[in-house]
Amino acid sequence: MGDIDAYMNTLGEQARAASRIMAAATTAQKNTALLAMADAIDASRERLQSANELDLQAGRDKALDAAMLDRLALTPARIDGMLEGLRQVAALQDPIGEVTDMRYRPSGIQVGRMRVPLGVIGIIYESRPNVTCEAASLCLKSGNAAILRGGSEAIHSNQAIADCIRTGLQAAQLPVHAVQVVETTDRAAVGLLITMPEFVDVIVPRGGKGLIARISADAKVPVIKHLDGNCHVYIDDKADLQKAIKVALNAKTQRYGTCNTLESLLVAEAVAERVLPELAARYEAHGVELRACPRALMLMPGAVPANEQDWGEEYLAPVLSVRLVPDLDAAIAHINQYSSGHTEAIITEDFHRAQRFLREVDSSSVMVNASTRFADGFEYGLGAEIGISTDKLHARGPVGLEGLTSQKYIVIGDGHIRT
Repeated sequence: MGDIDAYMNTLGEQARAASRIMAAATTAQKNTALLAMADAIDASRERLQSANELDLQAGRDKALDAAMLDRLALTPARIDGMLEGLRQVAALQDPIGEVTDMRYRPSGIQVGRMRVPLGVIGIIYESRPNVTCEAASLCLKSGNAAILRGGSEAIHSNQAIADCIRTGLQAAQLPVHAVQVVETTDRAAVGLLITMPEFVDVIVPRGGKGLIARISADAKVPVIKHLDGNCHVYIDDKADLQKAIKVALNAKTQRYGTCNTLESLLVAEAVAERVLPELAARYEAHGVELRACPRALMLMPGAVPANEQDWGEEYLAPVLSVRLVPDLDAAIAHINQYSSGHTEAIITEDFHRAQRFLREVDSSSVMVNASTRFADGFEYGLGAEIGISTDKLHARGPVGLEGLTSQKYIVIGDGHIRT
């Protein structure tokens, strides 16, 4: 790639210039681009899968683990999901320019707030090539420019998707530099991207704890981040137990390598004997290793003892920690101590306990009688997500269009002066 500093500087300059045009782009232009991207991807299925196979084979040659290869795979169903996500984002209301809270002040001026783009968003991610499409769609619809730096393991897939994105931008007569996919696998590109505040307004890292910790420590640009997803399901003693079994099984086994997968199951002591043996058998049929507290071990043949580290672990694998707790208070205390603040669920038929759980559990998504696997921008109706933030400032939970915008105050007067 030659001089990496010069290359990243050029990307930054082009993104900044494109962001000015994107901030003024009409909703019709942005939607035209999104739909044209979808058409281009649909027409390029064979090319996308051929490029993806190059990445998968390279991953197998490097002995990447099963969870990584699963995230890397661009299956026909995931291509369908990319198309649906693009079209859903196109159908969403454009947040840019929305004016809220307009009110008259005693002085006679009107004061309100207008929603505006953040500017240039740098996104650093690993494995999942569909993130390239999701990130581009959300940045585009929210009026931002984007610099996308995917993992080296997905370089062929990401470049093939990037070509489709450029086709969509050209169809809408928008600058092709509004979405740029970094073409180099040189790791120095990441270090430069996160230290260019003159070109980049915010960084969104998506990946493992190591990546996010490094970016959070070294960035000179604000970061919207999420750490690991140690998600919990608590089965209350007022739960419908068949409902509980169905939800707990889905939350763990529907997919193992995602941040909203169940990692720690808590069960009220009063119903443990009625629910754990059946759940254990169901998990065993799926090949899930169970790591349990001493009392749960007695109800789950084949389980192994859990240690302290298990309560805070994000396995991203067919492994689950299980603990018995006396009541709702103990469940909430355990979750608030060990959770990563991602997603937690309670299974109960008691309205007041459900309300307590919703209020007192300090995570970005809290659910009642639903699988943690629903913690996802697409499932929440955001069209797609840029990531799931476990921060508490600016954006929390799945980050969709609004999470990629800010607000500024606007004032309207008629020759008003302050006295």
